[in-house]
Amino acid sequence: MAGPLTGLRVLDLSRVMAGPWCTQILADMGAEVIKIEHPTLGDDTRHWGPPWLKDSQGKDTAESAYYLSANRGKHSVTVDISQPEGQALVRELAAQSDILVENFKSGGLARKGLDYATLEAINPSLIYCSITGFGQTGPMASMAGYDYLIQAQAGLMSITGAADGEPGAGPQRVGMAVSDLTTGMNASIAILGALHHRHLTGEGQYIDMALLDVQVSWLANQALNYFCSGNSPTRTGEYHPNLVPYQPFPTADGEKVIIAIGNDGQFKRFCEAVERPELAVDVRFSTNPERVKHRLELIPIMVAITRTRTSGEWIAALSTISVPCGPIQTIAQVFDDPQVKARNMKIALASEAGDVPGVANPIKYSKTPLEYCKPPPKLGEDTDQILHNLLHKSALDISALRQKGVVK
Repeated sequence: MAGPLTGLRVLDLSRVMAGPWCTQILADMGAEVIKIEHPTLGDDTRHWGPPWLKDSQGKDTAESAYYLSANRGKHSVTVDISQPEGQALVRELAAQSDILVENFKSGGLARKGLDYATLEAINPSLIYCSITGFGQTGPMASMAGYDYLIQAQAGLMSITGAADGEPGAGPQRVGMAVSDLTTGMNASIAILGALHHRHLTGEGQYIDMALLDVQVSWLANQALNYFCSGNSPTRTGEYHPNLVPYQPFPTADGEKVIIAIGNDGQFKRFCEAVERPELAVDVRFSTNPERVKHRLELIPIMVAITRTRTSGEWIAALSTISVPCGPIQTIAQVFDDPQVKARNMKIALASEAGDVPGVANPIKYSKTPLEYCKPPPKLGEDTDQILHNLLHKSALDISALRQKGVVK
């Protein structure tokens, strides 16, 4: 079975993470993705190592783990778009593509004749998605934006980390490039919406995606906490600002488990299970709003209770009464987790260097299951094939382009 986007062609002029994450999602869903890369440098992340993929003999290859994380299923074509011949190649490819994704600075591709206005005239049905740090409008539109900067400016770091007065207090970066990844996800959603519009009207359109916009939108309930209270949310470290008890708790084996009680019924069942039913009727703790107010009184009581059993015992016991409880795992433990294994969240793609590991796409369709058929490409490995089969360039044409340094 082919993926749901089989038959669509994506021209990918993006690099690093946000754009490649978007186009990898589209590739996973069956689209043909042609990744345009600089002939000598390629995607910046090709050089973002160590660690590197190891070959069958255990030796480092030239493929960085970072690059491998966001580029499976794509075809790599090297084109120097600073040269007129390279720009012409991209226009030819755009004329035969359904979607174009790019993350150059605002206005950067217009000087090369690769902007939406130019390409729309060639291909009116083209869906053109631009991903930048700050969008195409506003006083910061021309500035470069990076994930770390966006996490800070969008307020995410102000609510991430230990609370003031606690050890290690201070704003913290989230451990993933969350602004890049969420922008890639939102860009893929935007493209799917534009595809439906095109299905109805035949029209393509321009999509303006900004990392700052996306990260601000992902403030979600914390933004509404501010709108409704007038107070900026602050760092709360381990605990949740709106739910109690909803945090890590120490156990008898020196570890911690997350107990995430989301309603009064769950709290009552917990209290009954630990033979402390009086806590559930205590006016300080009987409802979540009161537990939030009296968190500092409840948590020490909870800690004394959770220290009486091991982490495994708590997870087993609370699962039987439908009270959410789970371990705090390392990434190594995640991929050894029976549930993660059952969901097939680790994949491997065969390549000349050996199997390339990867994290599966979380989308699971019943009629059009996703397939992983192509490992992340080596730089320029598909150049000749795409130029010949799609653009009908002869071997002499490609040789001439190679001699000029337009392709590699």
